[in-house]
Amino acid sequence: MRVRPRLLLAAFSLLLLSACATRLEAPAPAPGPVSPQASLAALSTKAPIRFVLTFDDGPSAADSDNPTIHILETLAGNPVQSNIKAVFFTQTRAWNGGGTDIGRALTKREHAEGHVVALHTATRRHSNHRFMDRATLDASMRLGVDDLTGVTGVAPTLVRPPFWAYDTATLASYQQHGLRMLLTDLSANDGKIYGVNFSWHKRSNMLKHLAETRKRWADGAMPAVDGSTPVIVTFHDINTYTSRHIQEYLDFLVDVAKELDVPLAAKPFYDDREELERAALARTVGSADAKPPLPGLWDWLWR
Repeated sequence: MRVRPRLLLAAFSLLLLSACATRLEAPAPAPGPVSPQASLAALSTKAPIRFVLTFDDGPSAADSDNPTIHILETLAGNPVQSNIKAVFFTQTRAWNGGGTDIGRALTKREHAEGHVVALHTATRRHSNHRFMDRATLDASMRLGVDDLTGVTGVAPTLVRPPFWAYDTATLASYQQHGLRMLLTDLSANDGKIYGVNFSWHKRSNMLKHLAETRKRWADGAMPAVDGSTPVIVTFHDINTYTSRHIQEYLDFLVDVAKELDVPLAAKPFYDDREELERAALARTVGSADAKPPLPGLWDWLWR
């Protein structure tokens, strides 16, 4: 019997994720040095960074203690910066989220409160776009765009592939439907994997990722938009652990930037939807040959 390579890869991926979820999260290693030519004096001439907050997999359909609602409330009012706007990558037809009345109401609320509503999936589950044939993926993209346009009145411009899995065919489908793919620089690694949804190394993880991003920023490899350098940060708004600790995460981001001598914009987070969308669009990836680093084990798995 001939075994399909994609099925083997899918099975191997699930086994690997299950194994990773059973072990304790290792402390992040100390950040490496910035390239020698990037002195503090040189860095001071570069556009300061500004964090683009993004949330995947939501909205939550919980009828009590809803994590998406808590995150929206924290972004609106917190000691770091009020009225923060974020990009919400939506699962528009998730059976336990965006495809419910509660989920659609929260998607509408996100847009009404000035956030950017973007597409993640238009399937009942967290389906891998790379494992879909082109016709199925195109149909899914049409559904997702129509879903979000129907709820918000605005066609989405951004998409993020589930599991960070993409190739030339998925990018072509995204572009055909007016979508541009956004990946990430920093990841909280807070996606729910078989019940593991916590982190004992929230701050050190952000420190590690920002230190790696700092090298690219210092070397001039990141674009400036509206006078700031957008740095993409990823969370999951369906994760109750994230929602309970989102204030800490905001504090950590500002704190580790100071520790690494990375200058922050006067407002370290975006508070205007148009500015936020311009910043995110400037960081999108349009070619499968670009191969920017992916979070955690995904970089190794898909390469």
